[in-house]
Amino acid sequence: MTAALRLEPFRGLMMSGSRIGDPASARAFARPYRDVARRLLRWERSGRLDHDDASALYLHEYTAAGITVRGLVGALDLPRARALGAAGHPAVLPHEDVHGPQAAELAERMQEMGINPAPILLVHRGPAEVRQVLDAVAAEEPLRAFTDRAGNRQRVWAVRDGERLAALQGALEPSCALLADGHHRYDAYLRIQAAHAGTAWDRGLAMLVDQDDTPLFLGAIHRLLARTSLDQVLDAARHLPDVDVEVLAETTAIAALGPRTMVATDGQRWATLATSDADRLAVQVLHDRVLPAVEGAPPPSYHHSVHDLLTTLVPGRDVALMLPSPAFDDVHRVVASGRLLPEKATSFQPKPGLGVLMRSLRDG
Repeated sequence: MTAALRLEPFRGLMMSGSRIGDPASARAFARPYRDVARRLLRWERSGRLDHDDASALYLHEYTAAGITVRGLVGALDLPRARALGAAGHPAVLPHEDVHGPQAAELAERMQEMGINPAPILLVHRGPAEVRQVLDAVAAEEPLRAFTDRAGNRQRVWAVRDGERLAALQGALEPSCALLADGHHRYDAYLRIQAAHAGTAWDRGLAMLVDQDDTPLFLGAIHRLLARTSLDQVLDAARHLPDVDVEVLAETTAIAALGPRTMVATDGQRWATLATSDADRLAVQVLHDRVLPAVEGAPPPSYHHSVHDLLTTLVPGRDVALMLPSPAFDDVHRVVASGRLLPEKATSFQPKPGLGVLMRSLRDG
């Protein structure tokens, strides 16, 4: 079997618009997981959930935080996605490491639920043929259009026309997509598929976004080292041949944050750590070189914004490490070469909302 990026039609499960973005909706997927399918069936009978009458690929467009994203949602062919292609890598490229026990627990939960409650998020630079088909679909009346409880606009179209489906499948098969979000879910997909080959578990729900059409925002995830001194970090970095350390004023250090430059502070002093390693991203240098050299360093905590990072920092006791936002092509280059980034190396935003499109494994 050769690698192919193949999204297959499925019968969409869709929560009513009034339930999307409501934190209470997550309770439908809470323990006991074996009862999730029955809960959703009750929701369907009460009109809080729609089950599409026929299979389709779905075009999902959503606007959140001022960013509009649209992606094609379908049942990802897992055996083809993980097979190796002519370039020596699979059609779907995970870019971050996962914790095996967490993925195993998630796989067990998925099997109990029998539901894919949200798609994993794939990103690629899509062919023009796919954009042309999706532009034509988006010009038509959507299957659903609403503003959810979080104030985000949602629109969904069903693609059922045979010619359009064939055009999409043919144009997508040679593509290679980066796994942007859902690494543990994807690992769980593969675990279950390996144990239940030839069943509905051969597919897993996925959303494919074209970074040239409606790009996701790619941000950094920053690190905090609790009960660690700035001198410990700087002394460790100074002994590395490809890292240059410079102590600077706060504003100068922050202004220097860039593709190969990290910023470290204990809230009182500031410094930059610049790497000359052209083959590694800054987050790789931090985890592969700097942190292992810091004696007694605890595992870092993760923060999606500089504001959260610095408000969590206890001055003089902890060290905050600000990381630059990586470029999409640089991330793709690293993983296409067969390497993985550290856990929580990137933040692709915004993600699709829970419940807009789900898949029941009982549909096949």
